Amino acid sequence: QVQLVESGGGLVQAGGSLRLSCTASGGTFSNLGLAWFRRTPGNEREFVASIMWAGDMTFYADFVQGRFTISRNNTKKTVDLQMNNLKVEDTAVYFCAAERSGLARQRKAQYDYWGQGTQVTVSS
Repeated sequence: QVQLVESGGGLVQAGGSLRLSCTASGGTFSNLGLAWFRRTPGNEREFVASIMWAGDMTFYADFVQGRFTISRNNTKKTVDLQMNNLKVEDTAVYFCAAERSGLARQRKAQYDYWGQGTQVTVSS
């Protein structure tokens, strides 16, 4: 069983930056595909970014447009999301997720473990 805990959310002005971090415990972290999803007000949880087990391939949602970077540290058992040039529409609860195949797919149904989420609020 893998437990995930997010940190780093908060309030930031549009154009600013935040770095989210997710720390895992339990399981074999280096085998996991990892991702960040978000739930914006009134919407379903959506894919943001993911990274394969070896860290050599990353995937991003179209709306990221080069503003976010996902990275992982298999020694520290962390996955981070660096978010730059934040927009008001990025306001959401951000969730860390892990899946056992290591392939870092983009559908939330394919993920086995979830964190509780961290709130990101971007003001205009």
